[in-house]
Amino acid sequence: MPVIETKNLTFTYGAGTPFGKTAVNDISISIERGEFIGLIGHTGSGKSTFIQTLNGLLRPTSGKVLLNGRDIWAEPKKIRAVRFKVGMVFQYPENQLFEDTVLKDICFGPGNMGLSAGEAEKRALKAAKAVGLTDDMLPKSPFELSGGEKRRAAIAGVMAMDPDVLILDEPTAGLDPNGRDMLLKQLSDYHRVRRNTVILVSHSMEDIAKAADRVLVMDSGKAVMFDKTEKVFANGGELQKIGLRVPQITEITLRLRKDGYNIRPALTVEQAVRELLPVMKKRRAENG
Repeated sequence: MPVIETKNLTFTYGAGTPFGKTAVNDISISIERGEFIGLIGHTGSGKSTFIQTLNGLLRPTSGKVLLNGRDIWAEPKKIRAVRFKVGMVFQYPENQLFEDTVLKDICFGPGNMGLSAGEAEKRALKAAKAVGLTDDMLPKSPFELSGGEKRRAAIAGVMAMDPDVLILDEPTAGLDPNGRDMLLKQLSDYHRVRRNTVILVSHSMEDIAKAADRVLVMDSGKAVMFDKTEKVFANGGELQKIGLRVPQITEITLRLRKDGYNIRPALTVEQAVRELLPVMKKRRAENG
């Protein structure tokens, strides 16, 4: 059974008024437990609206969101419980930090679920470790941390709730390259250990290529592609038509394929090296 499924999901801002604007238009997709999903699309494509319907922050104008086979709006009074199972990390989540210590901030989510103080702290410590926060950081005020450390603390606060689905909206936005790579690796490690479902929204095609099993591409509120990562990025021409691009290394390997190199499109530099080395060795041998 899929962990998350949408059936003809549509959301219109200002529905029933002359100013109505459909941001999500008739999307039907299925996401399996344990998948790492990348979500891409240009600004205004409906990505943020779509993910906010998945945990009940927005109620669909029509259609359904199913969590473990059950309509999340079947009992509206219980929608709060859905948000513990589908955790959301918003863009620039560090702006939501407010407690007087980092540990208390990470404990807030599990404590809000009704867990005991001891269990909340146990989860908080585990989440802090997962995102690379050291023990000496936990008694500090969140506002003493660097920008990247604040970001990791905020993400840990959602991880500590141990959601079945973790949704991250541009989690690496504004970070320097080292900070971005570190956070992406920590998220990938968390997913590998926890084996929950992760949905990553990003403008970085490289980040999506490194982490995602499948990629959902949105354009004008619609799901225009939803397939394995390598298949999506192999359609560079289709992505360019809607204002997106493939990762640079994928573009290079696609060009080499056109030039006669018998290689598969690569998503990372490491994959490109593995594809090219045998071909280069063969050509060198043929040329003496």
